[in-house]
Amino acid sequence: MTPVTTAIEFSLPPELEASEPPEARGLRRDQVRLMVSNYVTDQIRHARFHDLPDFLNEGDLIVLNTSRTRNAAVMAIRSDGTPLELHLSTHLDEGLWTVEVRSMDQAGKTKHFDDAQVGEILSLPDGATAILQGPYISDCDADSPPSETLWAAKVSLPVSVDEYLARHGFPIKYNYIKNAWPLDYYQTVYATESGSAEMPSAGRPFTAELLNQLTSRGIQIAPLILHTGVSNIESHEPPYKEFYRMSEETARLVNETRAAGKRIIAVGTTVVRALETVTDVRGNVHAGEGWTCLVVQPPHRLRVVNSLLTGMHEPKASHLAILETLAGLSHVKLAYEEALRQGYLWHEFGDLHLITA
Repeated sequence: MTPVTTAIEFSLPPELEASEPPEARGLRRDQVRLMVSNYVTDQIRHARFHDLPDFLNEGDLIVLNTSRTRNAAVMAIRSDGTPLELHLSTHLDEGLWTVEVRSMDQAGKTKHFDDAQVGEILSLPDGATAILQGPYISDCDADSPPSETLWAAKVSLPVSVDEYLARHGFPIKYNYIKNAWPLDYYQTVYATESGSAEMPSAGRPFTAELLNQLTSRGIQIAPLILHTGVSNIESHEPPYKEFYRMSEETARLVNETRAAGKRIIAVGTTVVRALETVTDVRGNVHAGEGWTCLVVQPPHRLRVVNSLLTGMHEPKASHLAILETLAGLSHVKLAYEEALRQGYLWHEFGDLHLITA
């Protein structure tokens, strides 16, 4: 697995970590803040997300990831009775998953569990089990080291995955989130096909009304699928292989938009990964589905994406390398200095950043 490196470093004050959804702060989804930065001129403007149409032009294309978030966390019990939290990341094959095992303290905070053992059987609700096969080793690269956080596991469930997780699972929640929130809060309004361990969160602020407003102004919208795995927020490992699907219609719209010289706005780094996976060296996008191993970072040159709508990413996150690939190191540093100075909020319930030309 290609290591991800970035020279973008900063300290994130705890008060800038969004600890609850905007709705709990008295805001609609589309009332979070929006920073708009131009990577050609370095101009930075500040708005609210519902102002997004004012920064786009007729003929521009917004590409959305319509993967639906699962209740991907379940309680697990070791043979000695120790309670753990198991995060189901990516469904690789019949019964085979990548998973993360996390321990819990008395306050309910979790951290990566270092004492898991090869062959260990974890008991899950309703008679389900997870047998740990060993630290996950990606088959994307023959030289991939074992993951520091993910395990390969044989997971046996009494019913289908989605039925089981609907009954017994709950959304993955990291320690900056103070309270438990229902799955609806981790869902985009346009989600269709279930499969993501964590919400493709750049699209969370969209509302049905805003989507209608965009299309009424001649701004095109196209879907694709990329099922996201677990974020490695402690080790900052690069993304592992993830399943994608690109339709003929979306491929056609992207190619026509590029030919017309209009902007292609990826909503989230997952969309960048999927689009760049299906784009050939001439910049033509092709329909298809499968597993992507692509890691987007310099010196990779983006072939089709020229704008990105994304959240605010924590220090050392692999996502920052995607921003740097699009906009350049100096611009991303400039934008993040401004976001910190203006008190933007980070993480999935935080504010948004439109990076464009």
